[in-house]
Amino acid sequence: MKAFIVERYGKNHSLKAAEIPDPEMGEDEVLIEVHAAGVNLLDSKIRNGEFKLILPYRTPFVLGHDVAGVVTRVGRRVTRFKVGDEVYSRPDDFRIGTFAEYVAVKADSVAMKPRNLTMEEAASIPLVGLTAWQALVEMAQLKKGHKVFIQAGSGGVGTFAIQLAKHLGATVATTTGPANVAWVQGLGADTVIDYRKDDFEKVLHDYDLVLNSQDGKTLAKSLEVLKPGGRLISISGPPDPAFAESIRGPWFLKLATRILSYGVRKKAQSRNVKYSFLFMRAQGSQLGQITSLIESGAIRPVVDKVFPFASTNKALTYVESGRAKGKVVIKLR
Repeated sequence: MKAFIVERYGKNHSLKAAEIPDPEMGEDEVLIEVHAAGVNLLDSKIRNGEFKLILPYRTPFVLGHDVAGVVTRVGRRVTRFKVGDEVYSRPDDFRIGTFAEYVAVKADSVAMKPRNLTMEEAASIPLVGLTAWQALVEMAQLKKGHKVFIQAGSGGVGTFAIQLAKHLGATVATTTGPANVAWVQGLGADTVIDYRKDDFEKVLHDYDLVLNSQDGKTLAKSLEVLKPGGRLISISGPPDPAFAESIRGPWFLKLATRILSYGVRKKAQSRNVKYSFLFMRAQGSQLGQITSLIESGAIRPVVDKVFPFASTNKALTYVESGRAKGKVVIKLR
């Protein structure tokens, strides 16, 4: 099959187009014919080697964390899916590889594709949808009346998280550039801060939750907008000891996360708020709940550009530019 692989780690190394064997399937997996694959900043960071401590992939490997397509084979122990089903998924770590014509995915990480979405729209959802769900619903237990600050409202996670937070009844603040203010308001944001003009930490106060996706300076400022007892969840780091424990990491990873997150954890404690790092995980049942929200019209996908499969490297470069409004997708079929 055709695929795009990471041959060597590094920012200056493009993905290589290659012919590789079809995926080997486990008894608890389904083989998906890839129709579309979402492109994420995580793909770029993994290619660059930024996550080697957490995800030590051995090169060469196929990149790609989002898929929408059709089931072509099912493992012997799979009962929930059959050949011909239209599905979508965020494959498990160490089983990624959606920048390819086929990918094998654990059935527990797969959900039926929303009936009202195209393959390209569906492929834009899994990683950002599960990230928002696990942050807002699972970890923060966001409820009606809560106030949440979601950074980078026009990005992939931001566009989904704003809609989910509004569905849950929260008051939502976000940041974006001047050209996107009205647009993110249309997604449901109540307060929109032009990051080029205003400092969010001087505008926002007494928030229950911050979803951080930016750099260390923004992370530190985010603590200032939380009320006592509030929570800061970061998807951009630094990883904390609780995360290392959750993935049963080796001792050196536990030590590294303790050191890396010491500063923000200490500042959070001094302000009587809680800091947590989230590295989202594959979860088919949660994706099924997201499917219901999409089919009901509560959440809609936001796709900026669709690139042909042959232009996968161009798609990744566009994601790295930070200019995308919503998600970027590659189309195979």
